[in-house]
Amino acid sequence: MLGRWIRFFFAIAIGAAAGLAYGWLLAPTKQVNTQPENLRIDYRSDVVLMVAEAYHADHNLASAITRIALLGNAQPANTIQQAILFAERQGYSDIDLQMMHELLAAVEELTPLITTPVP
Repeated sequence: MLGRWIRFFFAIAIGAAAGLAYGWLLAPTKQVNTQPENLRIDYRSDVVLMVAEAYHADHNLASAITRIALLGNAQPANTIQQAILFAERQGYSDIDLQMMHELLAAVEELTPLITTPVP
């Protein structure tokens, strides 16, 4: 009976060692440095939705714009508009769309202040 247990644990150890050797030596993963601006539109829309939910909770527009800017577009309003269009096509819930529109309205309200040159 003891011999069966020894063979069992020996087989487990051999299998674990073989799996680790294969994963670490023969087929290691390649690390890819992916930037947020390279995300597909569905993931970008999800990020915009999460930022809209955070904005809805705390009304911190500066933080929301900073988070949207990580997606790479120079104009946060354009990023939000693209996300809203995608969300409408994909059938996001009305509450989600409402929060995204709320964020867009706040960003558009602030945008003329940012782009207006000071004399």
